[in-house]
Amino acid sequence: MTDTNNQEKKYKRIIAILLFIIAILIVWLIVEKSRMHTIVVEKTTTIAHNTELQSELDSLLNEHNKIKASYGELSGKLAEKDSVILANAGEIQKLIAIQGDYRKTKKKLELLRNITQGYLTQLDSLYRANQALTDENQKIKVDITNERKINTELSKDKQVLNEKVNLASQLKAYNVKASTVKLRSNGTKESETDKAKRVERVNICFTLSENKIASSGNKTIYIRIARPDNVIVCEGKDDIYTFEYQGQKIQYSMKKEISYDNKAQELCLSWNKKDDKIPAMVGKYNVAIFIDGYEIGQSQFELK
Repeated sequence: MTDTNNQEKKYKRIIAILLFIIAILIVWLIVEKSRMHTIVVEKTTTIAHNTELQSELDSLLNEHNKIKASYGELSGKLAEKDSVILANAGEIQKLIAIQGDYRKTKKKLELLRNITQGYLTQLDSLYRANQALTDENQKIKVDITNERKINTELSKDKQVLNEKVNLASQLKAYNVKASTVKLRSNGTKESETDKAKRVERVNICFTLSENKIASSGNKTIYIRIARPDNVIVCEGKDDIYTFEYQGQKIQYSMKKEISYDNKAQELCLSWNKKDDKIPAMVGKYNVAIFIDGYEIGQSQFELK
C-alpha cells in the first residue's frame, strides 16, 4: 500500500513537471508569436514608408526634370541650384536604401520640396525677365524697322526733292539758232550760205535762261557740233578738248567762259573752218549745248 502511494506521488510530480514545461512552452510560443507579429508589422510599416518616400522622391525628381525641360536653356543659368537639388536627392536615396529613420528622411524630403519650389520660382522670375527683354528687343527691332522705313521714305522724298531742285536749277538755252556763213572783206563781214563748199564759219547763238535758284558765278559753256557721219567737229583729239558728261569724257567743238548772275544772257559762239581747200561735208549737222553737266539746248543745220 505504501509502495503504491509512493508510485502515485512520483507520477504526479512527473505530470506536474510536464505540465509546467508545457505551460512554459505555451507562454514562450505566445511571446515569440507576438514578437514575430511585431517584427512583421514593423517590416511592413518600414516597407510602406520606404515605398512612400521613394514615390515622393521620384515624383519630386520627375517634376524637377519636367521643369528643367520646359524652361530649356534658361535652366542652365541655375546649374548651381540644380546641383544642390541632385545632391539632396542622392542623400535621401541613400537613407531609403538603408531604411533610415522615417522622420529624418521625411524632413529631408520636405526640405528638398522647398528647394525645388524655390528653383521653380527663380526659373519663373528668370523667364519673365527674359520674356520682358525679348519683348523689349522685339519692340526695339520693330522701332528700328519703322525708323528705317521712315528714313528710307525721307531719303526718297529728299532724293525727289533734290531732283526737283536740280531740275528747277538747271539752265536752259532758248531760241538756239545755228547759221552757216561765208566770210567777206578779210573776215570782217559775213554772208549766210548753206553750200558746203562755201561755208567758212558756223555761228551758234542762243539765249541763256534766267534762273533765280541756279548757282551764280563763273560757268563754262560747251558746244558740240556733230557732222552727218556723227564725228564731232573739234580742235583736236587730246583730253584738253573734252569735258565730263554723265561720268564720261566727251569731245567739244567750242567752249566759252561766262559770268552768270542769274539773269538771261544773249550768247554767240563761232566755229571757223580750218582748211578752206577742203569743203565741209554735205548733210545734216546736229548742235548740242552743255553747261553745269547738263545738256541745255539743241539745234540743227544742213549743208548742201
